[in-house]
Amino acid sequence: MSVSPSPSILLGWREWVALPGLGIRAIQAKVDSGARSSALHVDAQWRFVEGGAPWVGFRLTPGGNAATIECTSAIVDEREVTDSGGHTSLRAFVRTPLRVAGVERDIDINLTDRRGMRFPMLLGRSAMARAFTIDPARSFLHGRADPAGNPSDPPRTPHP
Repeated sequence: MSVSPSPSILLGWREWVALPGLGIRAIQAKVDSGARSSALHVDAQWRFVEGGAPWVGFRLTPGGNAATIECTSAIVDEREVTDSGGHTSLRAFVRTPLRVAGVERDIDINLTDRRGMRFPMLLGRSAMARAFTIDPARSFLHGRADPAGNPSDPPRTPHP
């Protein structure tokens, strides 16, 4: 007897997402199955130790007229990441909830300077595994941000 996989949710090549654990109610993300990890643009970052564990503080502006957000988070990993231009850099990874298309799940995301990129966030394939499929011909399938900065997603649904 074979077990059929659960149906995945369709995403466009760009979507509005939220990172509620970081206080980000809406940010545009490029959905990129060619990238293994997810990346978040930060304007500044600094490291410190809390309770004997490595932490990172960072500041970002989610886009447009949004207010600057300052966050702190435990570092869950630190590894070299190669960008699309072939440049390798050591990056801190933090774990935070991602909300998109009515689904909320924890993802690991690296912090980097994406100032020259069109999107402040890159949603990589490890964050999408077993939950999402991409239609590269479509965009913003799950709503745009409303004037209050909230994505117009349906209520959250836990998903593995």
